[in-house]
Amino acid sequence: MTMSLLLLDPFADASKGDEEGVQEGIVHIRVQQRNGRKSLTTVQGISDDFDKRKLVKVFKKEFACNGTVVEHPEYGEVIQLQGDQRRNIYSFLKNIGICKSEQLKVHGF
Repeated sequence: MTMSLLLLDPFADASKGDEEGVQEGIVHIRVQQRNGRKSLTTVQGISDDFDKRKLVKVFKKEFACNGTVVEHPEYGEVIQLQGDQRRNIYSFLKNIGICKSEQLKVHGF
C-alpha cells in the first residue's frame, strides 16, 4: 500500500506549464540562406500538443509565404517557411499565447 503512494507524484502536472495552452521548452526560430537573396525560416521545438500543419496554414495566410512541415531525424517535426519570417513568427507565437517571450529564441545573422 505504501509503495503505490511513493510512485504517485501529485505535482507532476504542475511542471508542465503555468498557464493553459502554453507549451514547455524552448522554440528555436532560425533563418538559412539559400541561393542569392532567397532564405528559409525554420521553427523547431513547438510542442506536439499543437497541430503544426494547421499552424503552417495560418502562417502562410498571415505572412503571404509558402511553407511546409518536414520530418527531421534529430529534431522531429520542423516548420519551414519561405523568406525571412523570424520577426513575424516571434510576434505571432507570443501574441497568440502559444509561447512566452522567454521560450522563444531567434537565431540568425
